Amino acid sequence: MSDVPVRVLLAKVGLDGHDRGLRLIARILRDGGCEVIYAGLRQTPAMIAATVIQEDVDVVGLSMHNGAHLTLAPDVLAALRQEGLDTPVIVGGIVPDRDLPAMEKAGVAAVLGPGTSADEVVRIVQEAGRRRNPST
Repeated sequence: MSDVPVRVLLAKVGLDGHDRGLRLIARILRDGGCEVIYAGLRQTPAMIAATVIQEDVDVVGLSMHNGAHLTLAPDVLAALRQEGLDTPVIVGGIVPDRDLPAMEKAGVAAVLGPGTSADEVVRIVQEAGRRRNPST
């Protein structure tokens, strides 16, 4: 393993204003050795793609609590691909089990639901970052 931390962009897409969990995940990832860029609320897919480029991000973490995950997560992935990026996207929040196959088909790297342990969050994010950028 390298001493270079995995760089994670955390964001809320769309109008979902619930960010308490995302702030907790930011703390968990920082404590777990990741470098966290917190984009905050009301981001658009294009804004997220631009931040990924500007910040040289290894992983994007999206928090979804408004039921729009089947629309917004694929939109973020499309914006990243439009910029030529292959940055893994991990979705956390409320995603029904019946939607997991669609999320995987859309290209979401992982879905972390309620009850995912802090250790598991860090492990999954770091593994996704290292798959994309082995120097981290």
